[in-house]
Amino acid sequence: MKKHGVLKLIMVGLRANTCIESTVRFVAELGFEVTVVKDAIGSFGHKEMDASLQFNMPAYANAIVTTEQLLARLAV
Repeated sequence: MKKHGVLKLIMVGLRANTCIESTVRFVAELGFEVTVVKDAIGSFGHKEMDASLQFNMPAYANAIVTTEQLLARLAV
């Protein structure tokens, strides 16, 4: 993707503590800027998602925002 000029990724989807978290970590290690939309991801339980959002994803994501915050940033 970098060869096409893509440098920033927005992450949404399911399984915050597995799929989303591992993808965020992988693409961050490849050098991409990653934004996680915290109200557009899901998990099987609140404890799993809270742990991912509070402890693991902040180490790799450039930003963790709500959908409303993301839309406001994209509107600029």
